[in-house]
Amino acid sequence: MSDIHIKKPEAAFTYRAAALIIKNNKLLVAKNIQYPLYYTIGGKVEINETSEEAAIREVYEELGLHMEIDKLAFVQERFHKVGEHQHHEIVFFYLMKPGNISISDDTTTDQAQESLHWLPLDGLGKFDLVPKFLKTKSFHNIDHVEHIISRE
Repeated sequence: MSDIHIKKPEAAFTYRAAALIIKNNKLLVAKNIQYPLYYTIGGKVEINETSEEAAIREVYEELGLHMEIDKLAFVQERFHKVGEHQHHEIVFFYLMKPGNISISDDTTTDQAQESLHWLPLDGLGKFDLVPKFLKTKSFHNIDHVEHIISRE
């Protein structure tokens, strides 16, 4: 299938889905050795795929886990630069149902040079985490979907 990604000389647009996986008051994130920031598990939505299906697929592809979605927590419209190019992305962040997850820190994923890390929810502000809004959010008792627009 094809990812929903539009690239023009001056800018790009991406439609993404991300999984918020929480266990023992910690958020599971990934980090690439060549990329200085932590980021959520997820990726581009494919043509004829819902964002929910994409989140579930990405968790399986990256972690080898079959997880279910608990609820949609955030929708972000993010405007940022990648190099010299403007980038616009829309990301659906899904809180996943807790399950029997036995992933330890520094476990590698299917991506080359990428490892997994558990960051404490009460200390997210101390880490270089993207998107930045996650550093200030509470993941407890989410009762509605929050729409976030950010220019970074």
